[in-house]
Amino acid sequence: MDTEKNINLSQRQLKTKSQPVSPKLNHIKNIKSWGIFMAACVLFVLYIFPFALILINSFKSRLEIVDSPLALPSGLNFDNYREAYKTMNFTTAILNSFIITVVSVTLIIVFSSMLAYFLVRWRWKINNIILLGLIASMIIPFQALMIPFVSIYGRLGLLNSKWTLSFFYLGFGVSLATFMYHGFIKSIPVELEEAALIDGASRLQVFWKIVFPILKPITTTIAILDVLWIWNDFLLPSLVLVSDEQRTLPLSTFYFFGKYTSDFGLAMAGLVLSIIPVIIFYIIMQKQIIKGVIDGAIK
Repeated sequence: MDTEKNINLSQRQLKTKSQPVSPKLNHIKNIKSWGIFMAACVLFVLYIFPFALILINSFKSRLEIVDSPLALPSGLNFDNYREAYKTMNFTTAILNSFIITVVSVTLIIVFSSMLAYFLVRWRWKINNIILLGLIASMIIPFQALMIPFVSIYGRLGLLNSKWTLSFFYLGFGVSLATFMYHGFIKSIPVELEEAALIDGASRLQVFWKIVFPILKPITTTIAILDVLWIWNDFLLPSLVLVSDEQRTLPLSTFYFFGKYTSDFGLAMAGLVLSIIPVIIFYIIMQKQIIKGVIDGAIK
């Protein structure tokens, strides 16, 4: 009897599959697919237009930009790039940005992951208050805190330092990173840690050798978000870094905007030079970016 039922079900499924789809349904599906394609094309043009405009105008002189900003350049003139490279002190600026970004992101990942592990595994009542406090701190805008920070640290003589800036980034970035780590660590089975503790491992060894490798997807996601944030940040470095030797890439592009005049050709070339390292980083980390976002979403 069971075999006969299975045969009948399979025959019904074959009949339903073999039934032709009506032309109206095909027409509706084609319209939807074309509508989605056109919407994607429009969004692509809107997103790519500012970058294309910057790239095109970076090869023009100031008069050409003022005369026809949307026209193509008459030729590939790299004088703007050479002048921008010298004016920005590009080598020093990119080195400062690299040091600040690497140190800040490393501090955020280390402290946030350990704090999230503590909040999840040690079930103290105060841990919920700490987590709520971290989440609530994300609501406070930086503009409400920048004047007290600058005045206090200026009196202490701690401004104009890359390490002070990295400490600021740690304070502003630890909340979101801890919140993201907290949700991920809750999905890790406790039995893995208990087995390691029975084998004689300490808590630090359990975290760094067992828990932290499992956090690779969310760590990649946090690292990418923080790298893009810190590398492109302008406001906080402009308040902390005073001397020209400490300037980052976004601050160096400010050389081209004076009080009464602005050299847009050099500014566009400087912006392109500032964007190139981020594009290279994205190309190298493309697989990790997609994998980290997907794994983080699944968790």
